[in-house]
Amino acid sequence: MNAETLFSTSLSFLFGFFMIPIALKLAQGLSLYAIVNECEAQVFTLFGKVIGTLDDPGLCFPITHFGIRALFVPFFGKRYLVNTALRQYYLRSQMVNSEEGTPMGVGIWYEMRVTDPVAYLFANANPEGSLQANVASSTISTLSNLEMDKMLEDRHQLSRKVRAAVSPLSEKWGYQLGSVYIRKVAFTDRQMVDNITEKVVKRLVQVTSAMKQDGENRVGLIKSQTALKVSQQMAEAGATRPAIVGAALNAIAQQDSEVIHAVLEILETEQLIASHAPVTVVPTNLPILLAINEINQSIETTKMPKIHGLNQAGS
Repeated sequence: MNAETLFSTSLSFLFGFFMIPIALKLAQGLSLYAIVNECEAQVFTLFGKVIGTLDDPGLCFPITHFGIRALFVPFFGKRYLVNTALRQYYLRSQMVNSEEGTPMGVGIWYEMRVTDPVAYLFANANPEGSLQANVASSTISTLSNLEMDKMLEDRHQLSRKVRAAVSPLSEKWGYQLGSVYIRKVAFTDRQMVDNITEKVVKRLVQVTSAMKQDGENRVGLIKSQTALKVSQQMAEAGATRPAIVGAALNAIAQQDSEVIHAVLEILETEQLIASHAPVTVVPTNLPILLAINEINQSIETTKMPKIHGLNQAGS
């Protein structure tokens, strides 16, 4: 390979390396072709009027879509790039008053996507700001003067109401409102938070004491019912014992009278011993009066020496 061939090859490589990208960029600037990315739309205008939109991803040739007018767009028109991807926003601390007059801070999360690039560009000068304002105002109007319980518990239904109120207007402006969700409802007044916390603590203490008292009442009721059943069983047992003993004694008396007399005497003796009462024993071979007289005389004779002895000691 001679020097001339090497020089011409190098010159061709350098020309192609620098000139081809410039030529492609110039051709794209002259709208000879266009590259549409994913989640993107390109709006072409000529003399202030929209001639068409390209939203299919890939390499496109505007002249095949719009005709010879596409060649005049770089000189007398403009090409707009519109992002059609799903976008998410979060609005913090939107002030709302409950029915009780409590100031609340509401956080709103929502998503949007451009569906009509032409309306998105020309129907509203600031579509994102307008959407945020509409979502905030709709949320405030929906949640204002609601009961605090509904505001805290029914957030899913309230989010659907906000979306239904904002969606018709957003569609006129070229975008579609996606999911809307009220993520956070918070108290903004610190003193009110402390008061609510104190009330909750008191309520918990009250519920705890009520549960404890109810448990004690139930235990007392169970104890009283158990004691009643035990006393009933003991009474039945106490009432059954004399009947059983009496039946046994009747059976013994029918078989042998001497045995029943002996048993009765033993029972009577046991009762007398248990009562600790004074007992006077009378002999069986003496009349009762004679026996009593002898007992009295014996008592007096036993007392006299003691008294005589006392008199001698005194004298």
